[in-house]
Amino acid sequence: MNRKFIVIFFVLFHLHSLLQLQCRRNSLFAAAGGGGKWDLLQQNLGIVAMHMQLLHNDKVVIYDRTDFGLSNISLPDGKCRYDPNDKVLAVDCTAHSVEYDVASNSVRPLTVNTDVWCSSGAVTPDGILVQTGGFNDGDHVVRVFRPCSDNKCDWEEIPGGLIQRRWYSTSQILPDGRQIVVGGRRAYSYEFYPKTAANHVYSLRFLVETNDKNEENNLYPFVFLNVDGNLFIFANNRAILFDYTKNFVVRAYPEMPDGQPRCYPSTGSAVLLPLKNLQSPAISAEVLVCGGAPRGSYINAQNGKFLHALNTCGRIIITDPNPKWVMETMPEARLMGDMVTLPNGNVLIINGAGAGSAGWEFGRGPVLNPVLYRPDNPVGARFELQNPTAIPRMYHSTALLLRDGRVLVGGSNAHELYNFTNVLFPTELRLEAFSPGYLDPAMSLARPTIISPASHSQFGYGKRVPVRFKVAGPVNTNLVTVTLVAPSFNTHSFSMNQRLLVIGSGGVKYVAKSTYQIDAVTPGSAILAPSGYYMLFVVHQEIPSEGIWVHIP
Repeated sequence: MNRKFIVIFFVLFHLHSLLQLQCRRNSLFAAAGGGGKWDLLQQNLGIVAMHMQLLHNDKVVIYDRTDFGLSNISLPDGKCRYDPNDKVLAVDCTAHSVEYDVASNSVRPLTVNTDVWCSSGAVTPDGILVQTGGFNDGDHVVRVFRPCSDNKCDWEEIPGGLIQRRWYSTSQILPDGRQIVVGGRRAYSYEFYPKTAANHVYSLRFLVETNDKNEENNLYPFVFLNVDGNLFIFANNRAILFDYTKNFVVRAYPEMPDGQPRCYPSTGSAVLLPLKNLQSPAISAEVLVCGGAPRGSYINAQNGKFLHALNTCGRIIITDPNPKWVMETMPEARLMGDMVTLPNGNVLIINGAGAGSAGWEFGRGPVLNPVLYRPDNPVGARFELQNPTAIPRMYHSTALLLRDGRVLVGGSNAHELYNFTNVLFPTELRLEAFSPGYLDPAMSLARPTIISPASHSQFGYGKRVPVRFKVAGPVNTNLVTVTLVAPSFNTHSFSMNQRLLVIGSGGVKYVAKSTYQIDAVTPGSAILAPSGYYMLFVVHQEIPSEGIWVHIP
C-alpha cells in the first residue's frame, strides 16, 4: 500500500507541476496586448538595414545602397570607394554594408563598390552569401561574401555575373545548389546563377500578365520551392506552379478572393508554412500571404492620398488537387510587414505601415505591434497581438530569426537619401531585437537545452539523428518536436529561402536525470531541404531551445 501511495503521489505531483507550467505559459501568452520584449542593440548601426542575411558563424551581413549619400560609418584604414557612375557621390569614404556580430553585439564595415539597391540573395550549400543585382552600375553584378573568423573577409564583385538587369527580383535556392533569380523591374524573365552552359535568360509570361499599368504590383514576387520540386510563384494577386526545368506552367492557382495586390509596391508578405510528416508519400505544403495595399494605393499616394492597408491574409494548400484560398482577418491592417517563421512553427508578423504604399514618402501610420500567427489553431483563434516597439519601421525595414530565438529588427528609410531631420519618419539606424514570449524567464523550466549532436555536425539525407536534450522541469513527452530552419535573406518585406521542416515529433525517451532523447530523421532529398546550413531546434510545449547549426552537404 505504501509503495502504491508513493507512486500515486509522484504521478499526481508530476501532473500538478505540468498544469502549473501550462497555466503560467497560458497567462503569459493570453494577454491581448502583451507578449514579447524589445531590446535596443545598436543606437547607430551606421547604415540602414535594408537587406539582411544571417550566416552560419552567427554574423549578419547587412547593406543598404551606395547612392544614399554619406553613411554614418567610415570604411576602415582610410579606404574610399571611387565610382564615377555613382548618382550621388563619385568618391565615398563611408561604408554601405556592415557585418553584425550577434555574440559580441559589434559592427564591422564592409565595402561594396557598385550599387546594391533593391537586390536579392541566397546562401550556397557551402555557406557563402551570393547577392544578385541592384541598381545603376550594379544591376548586372553578382557579389559574393565568404564568411570568415579573422574579420578579413569582404565583398567580392563579379561584373556581368547576370545576363539581364535584376532590380527588385527574387532569389530562390534550387535542389542542385544553384539559385534562380526571378523577375525584377521590366524583367519578365528568370535566369540562373551560376549561369547554365546555354547562358540563357528565360521568358516568364506570368510576370507580364501580373504587371499593373503604372503600378507594377508584381515586383519581388513570392517564390517558394514546392515539395514536388516545382516553384510556387506568387505575383500581384495570384500564383502559378512552375516547372523551371521546362519553362512550363504546371498549374494556375485561383486568384485571391479579394482580388487585391500583395506584391511591391502594394507590399504584403508571405511564408511557406512548416513542412511536416516528411516520411509521408504525400507531403502537404501551405502558403500564407498577409497584408498589402489596395489596388491604386501607389498612384493615390503620389497624389497625397493614403489608402488604408489590407487587413487580410490568404492561406492555400498548394499541393491540394483542388486548392482554395481561405481568408483570415488580422488584428490590424498592415503593409510593408515582414513575416518571420519562428522555431516552433508560429509566424511573427512585424514592421510596416497602416496606410499608403511602398516607395519614397508613401507610407503612413506605423504599425508598432507585432502579431503572432499560430497556424495550428482553429480559424478565428490564430492571431495574437504582441508588445509594441517605440521605433516606426516603415519602408526599407527588415527582420530575421537568430539562432537564440530572438528576431533581429532594423531599417526604415522612406527617403531618396539619408534624411534625419524635418521629416515624418527619419532615416533609422537603430538595431533592435524582439524576444518572443517563449524567451520569458518564466519559461526556463520548460526550455530544452541541446546536448547532442554537436554544433556544425553534418548529416546526409534521410538519416536518423538521435537528439539528446535537457529540461530542468517536468517534460510533456507528447509535446516535443525537432525543427530545421533555413536562414533567410530578408528585404522589402519578403524573406527569401525561409523554410521550416519538422524532422522529429514524439517518441521521447528518458535517458537520465533531466535528460531525454528524441529521434529525428533528416529530410529525404534536396527537394525538401536544399543542401546547406540549417538551424536545428528542440521545441517543448512551443518553447524552443537555443538552436545549433547543422550542415546538409
